This record gives sequence, structure tokens and C-alpha cells, in this order.
Amino acid sequence: MFSKIRKFLFLLIILALTAATVSACSTSSSDEVHLAMSPLDQMPMDVQSAPVTVQTAYQFNTANPDIMKDIPCYCGCGDIGHTSNYDCYVSNVDADGAITFDNHALGCSICVDITQDVMRMLNDGKSPQDARAYIDATYSKYGPSNIP
Repeated sequence: MFSKIRKFLFLLIILALTAATVSACSTSSSDEVHLAMSPLDQMPMDVQSAPVTVQTAYQFNTANPDIMKDIPCYCGCGDIGHTSNYDCYVSNVDADGAITFDNHALGCSICVDITQDVMRMLNDGKSPQDARAYIDATYSKYGPSNIP
């Protein structure tokens, strides 16, 4: 009888250690934020050959229009009809979802910096509204917002 109790206690200890290990492993992955990104191979060749920060800005912007259409740009592109940071990357999306890319952000570090800041903040657990407030506070010194 004593050996059955020892075996039972041994199994309980093993189960408790296993549960603790599995729990510790799963919490680290659930805390990670995975930002939506469009595949690089679906980008124009100019984007594919651009610096990595520009590539990731295009990938993020095209995959997150609902966020990026509410993020302003402060580079002066409102003068060319852009109404958000999203417009610096995308000029049109047709009814089938095919994207016509805008090449403006290929040569504009302010556009890319704004997108990179939004990506960083979202990855750090901030809300899109927090990111918008940060962008307004940080970039408004460069000019007016392009969001009407």
C-alpha cells in the first residue's frame, strides 16, 4: 500500500511540474503581438528592392488600411491629394481587391517613419488611438496634417 501512495504522489508531482512548464511556455507566446503584413512578393519591384524599413512600411500599410487611413501624414502630401498615411502607399484598391501602389513613400522618410512608429507602438501593446496621438504630437512640427 505504501508503494502505491508513493507512486501516486510521484505522478502528482510530475503532473504539477508538467502543467507549470506548459503554462510558462504558453504565456510567452500569447503576449506576443503579430502585426498583419502583406507578402513582399506581392509588392512592386521598386518596393522589393527598397530598404527593409520601406518594405515593411508598405507591407504593414497595405495589410492594415482600417488603421492607417486614420493616421495622418505630415510631409506635405496633402497638396497632392493624400488624405492619410495610407495614401502615401496605396493610390487605389479596385472592386476585386487589386492594389494600385503609390510610389510616394519610396522617397519620403517622414511617411515611412510615421508608419514605423505606428508599427512599434502597436507591437508594444498601444492602441491605434494612442499611436495617432503620438504621431500628431511628434510630426505636427513638420507641417499640417493631411487628414481633412
